[in-house]
Amino acid sequence: MRLITIITALLSAQPLLPHAASIPPSSELERREPRREKKKQKGMPKYFHEPGGSDLGNHYDSRFEHGIQDYADKKTTQLLMLRAYLTFFHDNHIETWLAHGTLLGWWWNGKMLPWDWDIDTQVSGSTLAYLGQHWNFTKYDYTSDDDPPVRKTYLLDVNPASIERERGNGLNIIDARWIDVANGLYIDITGLSETHPDDQPGVWSCKNYHRYHTTDLYPMRETLYEGVPAKVPYAYDRILTQEYHEKALVLTEYEGHRWDPITKEWMKKSDDELAAERKEKEAAKKEKQEKEKAEKDKKKDEE
Repeated sequence: MRLITIITALLSAQPLLPHAASIPPSSELERREPRREKKKQKGMPKYFHEPGGSDLGNHYDSRFEHGIQDYADKKTTQLLMLRAYLTFFHDNHIETWLAHGTLLGWWWNGKMLPWDWDIDTQVSGSTLAYLGQHWNFTKYDYTSDDDPPVRKTYLLDVNPASIERERGNGLNIIDARWIDVANGLYIDITGLSETHPDDQPGVWSCKNYHRYHTTDLYPMRETLYEGVPAKVPYAYDRILTQEYHEKALVLTEYEGHRWDPITKEWMKKSDDELAAERKEKEAAKKEKQEKEKAEKDKKKDEE
């Protein structure tokens, strides 16, 4: 039985800028590394901050990060986080849908891509405003259906810069996040808006220049993702091929994983397999270099 406790902070004067004493805004936190002198940029300062230091470090919120998780822990954390997010939005009748690599994972087998550290979802601009006004800084207690059950707490944090629907200075392209407060892993939430309804009616875009037609998005398709109700855009196939090309829908080996058509799962390759592949690539590279050198020497001799 799932236990859900929702604590919602509502401020009528400034709905998008609530202040929680226990959870300071990300922009007020010190970075792990000294800040470099930068030219002042127009627009709102960066709100969400990541510890950085590596590509993996960029997938944690600095306020809650306590180190990089290993492969197995990351997979479990993301699974619980994703199920909690979809359950929260479904139970509260708030529309959201899968996007980017998360949508691609759904296309393959209705699950997350095991190598992907990003979980991406989208909402409409009006839904984004609603989240900021009524659900910002909600802390959501979630109990899984596992045996034994796992209890987690998540934070819905809406970026104050989400009221700006253009890219601006590029520091706030993520409009909101669903954050695991135990470790800092998060789901990125971006809003889609008709930013130029007069010149481009029916064209929806986010701050990172992803554009969709209304007919690409609606009517939404209801489905299951990781075992819980979810929604995907109507023309999901066209959206995926435009973003990733058709190769992403047929390539069966990627990022150290191999697609198993029988189990319909992405299986992680063994260390021996990966070592053999690296050796094979190095040998092929060496052979190519030697061939190019031989052709160059032959041409030189002929001259």
